[in-house]
Amino acid sequence: MFDFVDGAAGDDRAKTKNAQAINDIQLQPRVLVNVDKRHLNKRFLGHTWDLPFGIAPMGMCNLSWPKADQMLANAAVTHNIPHALSTMSSTSMEDMYAIGNTNMWFQLYVSQSIELAIELVDRALAVGYDTLIFTVDVPQVAPRRRDRRNGFQVPFRMGPKQFWDFATHPRWSLSTLWHGSPRLMNIETSSAGQSFSRQASRGLVDWEFLDRLRARWPHKLIVKGVMSVEDAKQIQTAGVDAIYVSNHGGRQLDSAPATIQMLPHIRQAVGPDYPLLIDGGIRDGDGILKALALGADFVMLGRPFLYALGAAQTKGLTDLIDMLRTETSVTMAQLGKTDLESIDQTILAPKL
Repeated sequence: MFDFVDGAAGDDRAKTKNAQAINDIQLQPRVLVNVDKRHLNKRFLGHTWDLPFGIAPMGMCNLSWPKADQMLANAAVTHNIPHALSTMSSTSMEDMYAIGNTNMWFQLYVSQSIELAIELVDRALAVGYDTLIFTVDVPQVAPRRRDRRNGFQVPFRMGPKQFWDFATHPRWSLSTLWHGSPRLMNIETSSAGQSFSRQASRGLVDWEFLDRLRARWPHKLIVKGVMSVEDAKQIQTAGVDAIYVSNHGGRQLDSAPATIQMLPHIRQAVGPDYPLLIDGGIRDGDGILKALALGADFVMLGRPFLYALGAAQTKGLTDLIDMLRTETSVTMAQLGKTDLESIDQTILAPKL
């Protein structure tokens, strides 16, 4: 299960590049600035969030620990950050919205049929979601070597290797057994039901479908998985409310560039005021501020939340969010900044 969360496509090159590219960026400390009072609230897409980051959409979170979805939603409400619920979540969008309410966003995959996608969109609209994230960078689920080596697949199948793995991790195994094996609840509660295949082609979507989705969804629409300047321009022209710069955490194209490397180019292409989000390799407060400096309006984190859940459940989530809050605030003090609106490329150290 750790390899399912931690792993990426191919040899994990894209995943490694994401983190390394952020680490290679240096920040410019400043002195003799009154930074006694610092503010981390961020206005984005019509909401004022208490922090400049949120929980990225991730499928099958309950594999990290039973009831992970609910813990994430509760953390989003407690700390007033957005939580993007995946189509492939272990809990239905209706049950999650009942917990997270306006802190919940819904992320859409178009998988085996356009009809199923439209059904999910209509359900999200009926429930009350006000932000839809349309993920476009998974025309086909890329092979992930760690999953293959471990025999991991959906639906799950038990063999001798998996039995031994579970037997040697009794706390996770017994807790999962007690709560039941995680299932794709948004899919199982749809007309697709048990006929869904995770490995089926997701290559049905095109620009015509984006226009159709824009016409059908009356609220905020984000397109996720954008790494091309040309694509960004066309998505902006299509009337999408925000672009989410992402290489899927390195889980799709192993030779993709790091997201932080593409961010400034996309920012230049769409102009200074168009909303941009980013994820990929961001692990601390320094990384959050680097992303904001290079053009992001908001930052999303994925794997760190699942690491925290697997380590210590609700306490792990609280500790992680508190750590990110503290790191971001302390780094701002070192940079001579008191609010996030003043974060720009002037915080970056000159290249020597």
